[in-house]
Amino acid sequence: MDLLDHRAAILPEDADRALLLARLHDPRDGGPSVAVVRDGRFADLTPITPTVAHVLDHPAPAAFAAEAPATRTWPVDEVLHATLTGRRDVPHLLAPCDIQVLKACGVTFVRSMIERVIEERAAGDRAGAAAIRARVREVIGGHIGELVPGSPAAARAKEVLIAEGLWSQYLEVGIGPDAEVFTKAPVLSAVGLGADVGIWSRSTWNNPEPELVLAVDSRGRAVGATLGNDVNLRDVEGRSALLLGKAKDNNASCAIGPFIRLFDDAFTIDDARALDISLTVTGDGGFRLESVSSLSEISRDPLDLVAQVTGPLHRYPDGLMLFTGTMFAPTQDRDAPGEGFTHHPGDVVRISAPRLGSLVNTVAHSEQAPPWTFGIRALMGNLARRGLL
Repeated sequence: MDLLDHRAAILPEDADRALLLARLHDPRDGGPSVAVVRDGRFADLTPITPTVAHVLDHPAPAAFAAEAPATRTWPVDEVLHATLTGRRDVPHLLAPCDIQVLKACGVTFVRSMIERVIEERAAGDRAGAAAIRARVREVIGGHIGELVPGSPAAARAKEVLIAEGLWSQYLEVGIGPDAEVFTKAPVLSAVGLGADVGIWSRSTWNNPEPELVLAVDSRGRAVGATLGNDVNLRDVEGRSALLLGKAKDNNASCAIGPFIRLFDDAFTIDDARALDISLTVTGDGGFRLESVSSLSEISRDPLDLVAQVTGPLHRYPDGLMLFTGTMFAPTQDRDAPGEGFTHHPGDVVRISAPRLGSLVNTVAHSEQAPPWTFGIRALMGNLARRGLL
């Protein structure tokens, strides 16, 4: 499928009221620029704020982005066209974050929590997942979705599940007092709109994870939101939780974008809490998968997740981007009955929410996706050569 088919949904439905922060690469500069969408154009803020982290750490990021002067602009339509058609010789979008740490919380929705238990029980073998799924649901039932993580009722449920031989490390982080927190990918490694997203060629059971991603400043304030794909290798993580790094952090396995929508009077954290995030996967042979992840069903409030990640226990002087988890549980069969969903190279993944726009990517093997080569040293060197540091 031509990624241009998704062009109309890239911008939020209320883009005229949204403060959209972006990063784009102009080949003439040899590096990234920080920009905000204004009147159909990307307005360059780089001369006064060389990184996105500078914007997010401003005392009033939304007001700053709205009012900061800009002497150079790029047409939004032209940049989006180049981004979606793979043109890299003209200005195109990058992931909207830069030097923030890329963190993630997992098992924050009941449905995905149960699927993680199934992965563990199946030891990464998707062929046996259907029978295990039926047994787990028989014992756990629907009541577990009403539990408040860390509550006395959750502790009692733990005792019952242990007695049934069904307790799991995933249930511990799902209904226990402490959330699962991990580093998703290295700083600056995220890919953005129109890029390939990567899966390890050895993986035979994997999936996208459509998520709300919060932009958090150095003081621990959530100051904006965007969309993310926390690409996951289910067979790898299912073999052992100690393989989480290999399951989660591979070339092009972290997609964020298309923009960071800054919180203001028109879009607040409460609006983010109410989002429905849609996922569509289209692939060979007319395959199509659709799902919706409703933030209203999250087990841990997004700001509670922020508080578990940053604070007196751990500071992030350049801020962080925080994946907040997904309720997407890919059980739709694709290759054989009972084996559920897995990606094929060439799949087109679209993650969208009306207030945040759409993040669209094509699936490739991580080994064949464009390698990540522009790191922190390259960024600092480029900004210095441009006289921006």
